[in-house]
Amino acid sequence: MSSPSDPRVAPPRGVIHDIGYRPYAGPRLGEGQVAFSLFLTGLRNCFGLGRSGKSKVLPLLLLVLMVLPALILVAVMVQLKMDQQLLPYARYAMVTQLLVSVFVAAQAPALISRDLRFRTITLYLARPLRRSTYVLVRLASLTAAVFILLVAPLLVLLLGGLLADLSVWGQVRGFLEATAAVLVLAAVLACLSALVSAVTTKRGIAVAAVIVVLLVSYTVVSAIQGISVDQGNDTLGQAVGLFSPFTLIDGLQHWVFNAPPSTPAPPEGTGIGVVFLIVTVLVLAGSVTAMLLRYRKAVSV
Repeated sequence: MSSPSDPRVAPPRGVIHDIGYRPYAGPRLGEGQVAFSLFLTGLRNCFGLGRSGKSKVLPLLLLVLMVLPALILVAVMVQLKMDQQLLPYARYAMVTQLLVSVFVAAQAPALISRDLRFRTITLYLARPLRRSTYVLVRLASLTAAVFILLVAPLLVLLLGGLLADLSVWGQVRGFLEATAAVLVLAAVLACLSALVSAVTTKRGIAVAAVIVVLLVSYTVVSAIQGISVDQGNDTLGQAVGLFSPFTLIDGLQHWVFNAPPSTPAPPEGTGIGVVFLIVTVLVLAGSVTAMLLRYRKAVSV
């Protein structure tokens, strides 16, 4: 009886992950297990886990800085026995957008640019892993990392609200609505930053480009919104919010949940809110499609 490593056993042919120098005819892990392992590895790498000590400093520091203001707000609220949160759940992501943008700009190129620049993508595809699955898993890892960064302070605010004996339903509802919004925000930020990193494969340039897309767009949009509101043109201020990821999701969550907005946002029940929803879907779908085309071109070269 021959064993799987017996040279008399003919190796499977026509399978890309069989590299030939050590034939193996036993069971193999399928694409699902490979994708899940890649997802966990990407998520860990976003926070520097499994990488050098230097790689851990920035992401973990940003995570601490994201949670610290929430801890301070909770301490003040409990000490003064206030009857509401000092900062609504829905506005926390907007207040800390600088930290979030730096995190995304630092981690997206690490997950995306390096594999394309050094052609290590072919090593991943030597496993039973399709190109489309690889792209979606990378996006999922980055989305999950950004979501953890955004939801951690919301959990602190929720616990603080419960400790302060605020309305349980009010706190849970605000937390769940904000969590849904930051999940969409995390997906939008991950898709946009990944697309920029895929197009610009040099890591330094990719970091700068992501910062420009996220922060400069918000600066320009918020400036136009401020001028529009001063001139009494609220419709223009709301429409301009479509052109920055942060103001886009801020307007969307206000329209869907009637959450307190940080910027001029479409009122609940108005038609412009549908435009915010459509643009969000188009950004997600367009970014994923462009990523798939980019990897198709990279692998075929």
